[in-house]
Amino acid sequence: MITSVVSREQVEDFLFQEADLIDSWQLHEWLDLFTEDGTFYIPSTDLPEGDHTTTLYLIADDMPRLRSRVTQLPSGATWAENPQSRTRHLVSNVRIKDVDAYGVIQVTANFVVYRMRFQNIDPYIGKYYYKLVQRNGELKILKRKAVLDLEALRPHGKVSFIV
Repeated sequence: MITSVVSREQVEDFLFQEADLIDSWQLHEWLDLFTEDGTFYIPSTDLPEGDHTTTLYLIADDMPRLRSRVTQLPSGATWAENPQSRTRHLVSNVRIKDVDAYGVIQVTANFVVYRMRFQNIDPYIGKYYYKLVQRNGELKILKRKAVLDLEALRPHGKVSFIV
């Protein structure tokens, strides 16, 4: 049952908060935005509509994998983010697409993430697809999918969950 109506402004504020947490490398706080069964996906650039169970995805993480990333990345032990990237997330065109009978809120938003590292600036452009739920009066991420509009990852290189 839907416990309350969520406004676009509330959803926008939530997405802006998420972007700020990633940009400031507050990764444990970012992880707290997810439900215990939350998931995060980035499909390949050549098959963005593919299913993560049957096609190659750049990222297909459940909570144990996300926790592992959040622990490893800031430690300096992972070369992909050593030194850490600086990012700036721009989120726009936030739309509430649907709210089902169970209160799952389907949201889309456009994004540009600028990643600065080793004197390079790489823009990642695409669309977010969220499934959000309300838990104890707060929005939580049940599913987060970032579909990149890039034709290829070069010259961008590695994609981290910073997208």
